[in-house]
Formats: sequence, C-alpha cells, structure tokens
Amino acid sequence: MSVLIVLAALVFLMVMAYRGYSVILVAPVAALGAVLLVDPSSVAPVFSGVFMEKMATFLKLYLPVFLLGAVFGKLIEISGFSATIVAAAVRHFGQSKANLIIVAACALMTYGGVSIFVVVFAVYPFAAELYRQNNIPKRLMPGALALGSFSFTMDALPGTPQIQNIIPTNFFNTTSWAAPILGISGSVFILLAGLTYLELRRKSVMRTGEGYGDFALNEPERSESSHLPNPVLAVVALAVVGVVNYLLTTYIPVWFGGDYSVSQGIFPGISASVTGKTSSTAAIWAVQGALICGIVFVVVAAFKQVRERFAANTKQAVTGASFAALNTASEYGFGSVIAILPGFLVVGSALQYLPDPLIKAAVAVGTLAGITGSASGGLSIALATMGSNLVMVANAAGIPLEVMHRVVSMASGGMDTLPHNGAIITLLAVTGLTHKQSYREIFGITIIKTLAVFFVIALYYTTGLV
Repeated sequence: MSVLIVLAALVFLMVMAYRGYSVILVAPVAALGAVLLVDPSSVAPVFSGVFMEKMATFLKLYLPVFLLGAVFGKLIEISGFSATIVAAAVRHFGQSKANLIIVAACALMTYGGVSIFVVVFAVYPFAAELYRQNNIPKRLMPGALALGSFSFTMDALPGTPQIQNIIPTNFFNTTSWAAPILGISGSVFILLAGLTYLELRRKSVMRTGEGYGDFALNEPERSESSHLPNPVLAVVALAVVGVVNYLLTTYIPVWFGGDYSVSQGIFPGISASVTGKTSSTAAIWAVQGALICGIVFVVVAAFKQVRERFAANTKQAVTGASFAALNTASEYGFGSVIAILPGFLVVGSALQYLPDPLIKAAVAVGTLAGITGSASGGLSIALATMGSNLVMVANAAGIPLEVMHRVVSMASGGMDTLPHNGAIITLLAVTGLTHKQSYREIFGITIIKTLAVFFVIALYYTTGLV
C-alpha cells in the first residue's frame, strides 16, 4: 500500500503537469495528498518543515542564478547576438543543420561548467531564431535543447563539471574523469542516436506542411539582418561566461579557504556571524559571477542596441525567471516529501536485491531519480543508502569503481526527465511551450539516454574497456 501511495502521487503530478496545470499549485497537492494517506496529522508539519523548507532552500541557492541567466539570455536576444550567431552558423553549416548547431551550443556551455538552467536561458534565443529562419516547428525545439543540455555533457562525457558527475566521487574515491573510454562511447551513442531521432521527427513533421507556428508567449524579438553585430562578439559573450565560471570555480576555494565567515566586528548590525563551507556555495558563486561578467560584456559591446530597451526587457526576463524558479522549487519540494515516505524507502530497499552489480546500480539510481524528478536528488539518495553495498559487490565481482561511477552518473540522467522534472518544467516555461506540445521529443531523448546506460554496461562486459 505504501508503494502505491508513492506511485499515485507521482502519476498525479505527471498527468496534471502534462495537462498544463501549474506545478506551483499541483506539486504541494500531490505531495501532501500522499502524506495525508500515510498520516493525516503530519500534513501541516510536513508542509512547513519539509516541503516549504526545501522549496525555500532551493530558491535561496538558485533564484539569483535563474534571474541572472534570464537577464543574460534577454540581452543576448535584444543585442542581436542571437540572430548574428545563427546567421553565421547557417552560412558555415547550412540550414539543414539546425539541431546540430543547437546541440553543439548547449553542449559547449554545459561542458564548460555553466548550469543547465542557465544554458536554456542563454541558448533559447539562438535556437528560436534558427528554427524561425528555417521554418522548423518550434514545438520540436525543446528536444534539441534537452539533448544538448541534459544528456551526454551532463553526466557521460569524462571531466564534465556538472554535479551529477561529481557526486559519485565522494562515494567511490574516483575523479570526474572516471572510465573515460566508457564515458566517451556512451556520449557518442547518445549524440548520434539523439540527433538521428530529432532529424527523423523534424522531417516527419515538416512533411505535413507544418511551419514554425504562431507563438506569443516568451517569443524572442527579431533583429534586422542589415544591422547585426559581428558574430565574433556573440561567441565571445558565451565564452566569457564559460571562462569566468571556470576561473572562479578554481580560485574561490583558494581565496576563501575551507570556510568563510563575516563577523559582527565588521558588520555590528548582524545578530550572528555569517559562516559556511566554501565547498557548498563555491560553484553557485562562480556561476553568478560569470553571468554578471557576461551581462556587463554584452551591455558594453552592444550598448547602442540595448540601452533603450534594457529596463523593459530585463523586467520581462526577471518575471519569466521568477516563474521558472518557483516551478522548479515547488517540484523540488515535492521530491523531498516523496523521499521521506515509507513507500519510497520500500522501493529503495527492494532495488538492492537485483543480482548484477552494474544493473542493480543503474536500475536503482534511475528509478529513484525518476520518482524524485531529480538526477542529483535520486543519485544522492541512492548512494547514501546503497553506496557502501555497491562498493562491496563491485570489489567482489572485480569491477573497477571507475566503471560503477560512470554507470550511476549516467543512470541519474536517464529517467529523471519525466514530466515532473524541474529542468523540464523550466525548459518549457522558458520556451513558452507546454508538455502537450513538446514533451514527446524530450521523452525520446529520455529513452535514448536510459538505453545508453545499458549500452555502456554491455560494452564493459564484452570488452573490459574502462
């Protein structure tokens, strides 16, 4: 019965999100409905102490990233940088390579360490302009953005700085470069299969005569082709974000040390000293600093284009970012409530009895990531409860922990992208589309990403490559 409660809450949230209902309202209803069925007296305490606490924590950490990312993306749009980089890409690669161009842009930023949420804001103006110029149905665009941002550069490609590739290092004593051959092989599988799928969908839909479509919600402005800036400036704007993010990620721990502290001796008005672990906030500070530098660069480089429209357009960007952040935070609160339910623990325990170590790790992490709607959340929960057991069975079977690292990392980014996933909700909110319009292509990438995990496992067992 406890497992059915978890599944019912999950299905309810996915169905309602797919039908277009606001996750900000539906997520707490789904989570607290599950709590009600377990223990009615716990509804109010869980709402305040778990759901709202986790929702507030998410906003505390990531709202500035959402806001700065949206402002950066909007400036990229109104400066004409999005239109000029699309025009340059079309000249060099041809109009038929729209999906490849979008995936490459997303992948470069994601692998450079830029948050996947920021990548969506930054690349969307490019993608919309590219799809519009080629009259490709806009509803197919989220699939390309998902392939570039949420797949191989998130957790498969060795060395990626995304959190899904970092979490396993703490449990297996590995590095982010674990199992490079398997990681590269899995990345190639995802990229080729994903691009093939997206192209098949594009050709199938366009054969019906469907064009870009008439959209009003969050649609980027068009720039006059005769007044476009130098495309080099647009590329530099993206490079600034990636390079500064890398530099700050490297040097913030050096500047602050292991801990930071702001004392009452400097600011006597605070009630207590502000302290914390640098490691828990360094990555977020780095992204924020990088985006600020990117914003300043665009404003300076395209001052004439942005000065008159800066106030109105940044206000629009902040409104959209706030909505996207609340959507994602509400879903994060839902996942946190589901994780404390008895049925969730039953599911986690049952998954430990699968016989093969790598299959067990992949299925366990993928299932928990799917239930929570979070790759990092499902991965953290799975490794916290099963990490020592996975190390033991891997050692007993002679499986290098590097292989286990790559498998669990890739598995976390498979079934996490179900309709209630926060990144998917943000992606659709930013592009102004709905689950009903665009989730089919996203789910196709989800299936490919999940299959890639088992492709990597099969490759290891047949060749022994690491």
